[in-house]
Amino acid sequence: MIHIFLKTLEDLFKKEANASIASGQKAYMRNQFEFYGVKTPIRRGIQRKLFKKDALPPKHELHKLVTSLWDLPQRENQYVAQELARKYIRNIEEDDILLYEYMITHKSWWDTVDFIAAVLVGSYFKMFPHKRNDITKRWMSSDNIWLQRSTLLFQLKYKETLDTEFLGRTINSLLGSEEFFINKAIGWVLREYSKTDKDWVLQFAAKTSLHSLSRREALRLIK
Repeated sequence: MIHIFLKTLEDLFKKEANASIASGQKAYMRNQFEFYGVKTPIRRGIQRKLFKKDALPPKHELHKLVTSLWDLPQRENQYVAQELARKYIRNIEEDDILLYEYMITHKSWWDTVDFIAAVLVGSYFKMFPHKRNDITKRWMSSDNIWLQRSTLLFQLKYKETLDTEFLGRTINSLLGSEEFFINKAIGWVLREYSKTDKDWVLQFAAKTSLHSLSRREALRLIK
């Protein structure tokens, strides 16, 4: 089943490949990844063909299929892999966090990490809240900026259920960082939460020595 999925996907991507678009996509990603040159709407059309219920592989093959896609050079394969993982979101199991962590720490860049954090990890911790503290503690102490960014962003879509104590503690532990992707994420999650509780964000920003980038992003929507 995995071999058929990968071969079908490769054939469909090659059919739609565009070298000129691929060159621009590669430059936008700082030449870190290869591309077929398939734009997002076309890729999603390809996915729809492969994500039909009767075409999806069984859940027990998900880890192997996702890691196989992750190992392929063209970035479109990683986009398919993470959206494939979302198709099984209602059937998350405890060890799926190992897959998500693999995805975060391999071929790491914002274009995949942010989706994995907000969509996959966010859903995982809602399903298994007892796993949150131990896992995020390990991620925060890892010195891996992408695991740390994921700890900041997994609550991005939580709205009223966001744990402000946890978020505040996470942000405070990262204060003083000069890492762009950390300070941008701090501002982003605060800005997003300001849509739900702007008073909390204002109060937190007032008492916290945020990086100028984080502060600017956090308060952008607050008049």
